[in-house]
Amino acid sequence: MRLLLINPKYPESFWSFKWAITEILPNKKATNPPLGLATLAALCPPDWEITIVDENVEPLPLVPEADMIGVCGMGVQFPRQRELLERYRYLGYYTVAGGSYASLCPEKYERLADTVVAGEAEYIWKEFCADHAAGTPKALYRETRVVSLTDSPVPRFDLLKLDRYTTITLQFSRGCPYMCEFCDIIVMFGRKPRCKSPGQVGRELDALRGLGVTSVFFVDDNLIGNKPLAKDLLRFIAQYQARHGNPFRFGTEVSLNLAHDAELLALFRDAGFAWVFIGIETADEASLKETRKMQNTGHDILGSVRRIYAHGMDVLAGFIVGFDNDTLATFDQQHRFIMRSGIQAAMVGMLTALPRTPLYLRLEREGRLMPEADHTNNTGACTNIIPKRMGYAEMVAAYKTLYARLLTDRGIADRIRNKMRYMATPVYRGEYSLPQQIAILWRLAIKGVLPGGIPRIVHFCRTLPVLAPRKLPLVVLDWIAGLAMRDYVERHLLAVVKPQPV
Repeated sequence: MRLLLINPKYPESFWSFKWAITEILPNKKATNPPLGLATLAALCPPDWEITIVDENVEPLPLVPEADMIGVCGMGVQFPRQRELLERYRYLGYYTVAGGSYASLCPEKYERLADTVVAGEAEYIWKEFCADHAAGTPKALYRETRVVSLTDSPVPRFDLLKLDRYTTITLQFSRGCPYMCEFCDIIVMFGRKPRCKSPGQVGRELDALRGLGVTSVFFVDDNLIGNKPLAKDLLRFIAQYQARHGNPFRFGTEVSLNLAHDAELLALFRDAGFAWVFIGIETADEASLKETRKMQNTGHDILGSVRRIYAHGMDVLAGFIVGFDNDTLATFDQQHRFIMRSGIQAAMVGMLTALPRTPLYLRLEREGRLMPEADHTNNTGACTNIIPKRMGYAEMVAAYKTLYARLLTDRGIADRIRNKMRYMATPVYRGEYSLPQQIAILWRLAIKGVLPGGIPRIVHFCRTLPVLAPRKLPLVVLDWIAGLAMRDYVERHLLAVVKPQPV
């Protein structure tokens, strides 16, 4: 059996960091590889011939030498996933659809693929493979059991073109104990986190180390959903790093309560975690309670962010506007908090209702959903929700203005300075060789700083950590991130469509 697994091209978004990848970083094409496909490949029968093609880093074959084609996809990839499934099925290939969106909305794929795989793959993919070999494959495989991650294999990292990505992914756990109304994680993976053993993670790190990987992103939706097991993992990683000469720099997603566990903070630093992504959403406690994000209440959020900085770790964060409690004044509140926090990679999105989430069901009952609106990209200046305390057009305009304010040269520089006041010696030291770092700095100067003229040069210079040179790689990284987000905003959110000549 010759199986081709395809990761469809993503539409450009903030997460693409396109300007950074195409203009500044050396020989990179995308941020992260398709970990799900590498895991799926490891679940296949050993005599299958498997190829993984990621359309984000390489072209797709027009007429593949394959017997079966599987196409994965998140919600934002669905239009392209649909195109590929229809095309390859028309050409006579046996097609299989899977991924997070097929798991959330399998009904959308009924006429697109020969087989739809909905849910975690560790058990049902093997069932499909056996059925296909017997000539009796079903149209739908839906996982209803609780999958133990101790049954998850080491992904086939060897099938990925790892050198084309900025950061390589692996996973420790699935599930989150919290009840955020807008989140689909608890719908798909449940509220009881399930974890791999430290030994499993060690074998995956061995594989990545053997392939020359140094930058790793744990894609868990909340790595500390089970704190005792997370602490065991971090102790294991710290020992692993010490044994092998600290080969890795890590990042992950966590909940804000990381900041209130001193032992956990120290373990993260000792294990080599340079950054964490946190769903802050808003500093307005009323909105947090409205959306049931109780884990962010009861503490000073700004102080929590600074406590993480004090352990040398950077904070990336998600923010949301458009809660029922929000008004147009909320946008100024978000701006003030993001500026004071110093968070450069601040991903602000408009509240969007994903199918099957508690938010979707509530707003459906209230008649406040726009059924034809896009619900797959909350950073695209659109939403499928009718806001409660402001007009839709007003909200979209205020959203665009918020980003324009955050990404001025002064906005980027002030956030860097506000962060560095509280940042200890960073875990991040730059993952590239010294010649590559010099080349990155040169390209940043030529393609990023100088084009902004004297004002940008001045703002860049006032962020240089003259008295703390160990912070320079992080300052450079923040400028790259800020200018990449600015480039996206100018081209996609603030661009004025020019009338075409008749």
